[in-house]
Amino acid sequence: MENLDVMVLRTLHDWRAAGRRALLATVVRTWGSSPRPVGSIMALGEDGAVVGSVSGGCIEDDLIARYTSRYQRPQAALGPAPKGTPQEPHRIAPGGPEFVKYGISADEAHRFGLPCGGTLELLLEYDPAPEPLGELIAALDAGRLMQRSLRLADGAVTLTPAAAPAALTLDAQQLTNTFGPGYRMLLIGAGQLAEYLATMALFSGFAVTVCDPREEYRSAFQVPGAVLVTDMPDDVVQAFKPDRRSCVVALTHDPKLDDLALIEALQTEAFYIGGIGSRRNNAARRARLIEHFGQTEESLRRLRGPIGIYIGSKTPPEIAVSVMAEILAVKNGVTLPRDLEVAQAKDLRERAHNEAGGQVCGVG
Repeated sequence: MENLDVMVLRTLHDWRAAGRRALLATVVRTWGSSPRPVGSIMALGEDGAVVGSVSGGCIEDDLIARYTSRYQRPQAALGPAPKGTPQEPHRIAPGGPEFVKYGISADEAHRFGLPCGGTLELLLEYDPAPEPLGELIAALDAGRLMQRSLRLADGAVTLTPAAAPAALTLDAQQLTNTFGPGYRMLLIGAGQLAEYLATMALFSGFAVTVCDPREEYRSAFQVPGAVLVTDMPDDVVQAFKPDRRSCVVALTHDPKLDDLALIEALQTEAFYIGGIGSRRNNAARRARLIEHFGQTEESLRRLRGPIGIYIGSKTPPEIAVSVMAEILAVKNGVTLPRDLEVAQAKDLRERAHNEAGGQVCGVG
């Protein structure tokens, strides 16, 4: 599945290139609790079709009801929506960008399904020009990080390359939102765990590449949407060119395949680099990389292992859930439990297991 922002922009471009009316909604401010973060985008077509999200659904429903062609108004009445939450239906119409707030009162927060005290402000762009959208999508498809700046006075768009990801900025003159290429995952090894992890990564919006030179594993790998390559893993890592939106996960348990690939990955900006294995196996890997490959504790600082959040998982699908959860946590900047907490969790689980006479949740 494609990165959600790219999917929204691509769909919006296709609508506009086909001559269909549409608007782009961007979350620009939030107060209190908010279902979606600042920078979230949604495209709304004139027929009520929606891609993306700015809330849990109620605000989308309100926008559909108020800004689509199922409602008719005289041509003379068409124009920018009134300030604040729209009070009457009207069609998507030409005009400059417009701000709309939801959840201003407790009653509105309840009506729109916002958390208690939650308020959000949207910027609506009516009929964005398809040409800049096409240029932006082409740049993202080429793997470039881009800033899209919108002039509030007239809706003019400027695109510039970005050196690093940045939060949305808004001032009296313009809105600037940074869009990056989709997140990517490179898996070393095409075993059963890789199948589950690749599947989860795909529906989480990652583009997935799986590398395994071993025919006996490749022949059984079947995950539609994942790219399967056969070169040696270290060569694949070099060709993959991991960036800040990439993760590399070694899953083979074979040092001949995993070790050199991990060393190559550590030379890149990948946001997550890890290898499967127990704490003992990962300690052995680190010792091996230091002794035989000239690595140091500092150069291995970004190497994760054991990978995954501790959930007591034993089966491949549960292990994949734990690994995917950790990758998403790192991607989203969430602090993860340390080894001491993992050890405590294992001790508590063992104690609960013993107290239950060998039964935990009905499982022996």
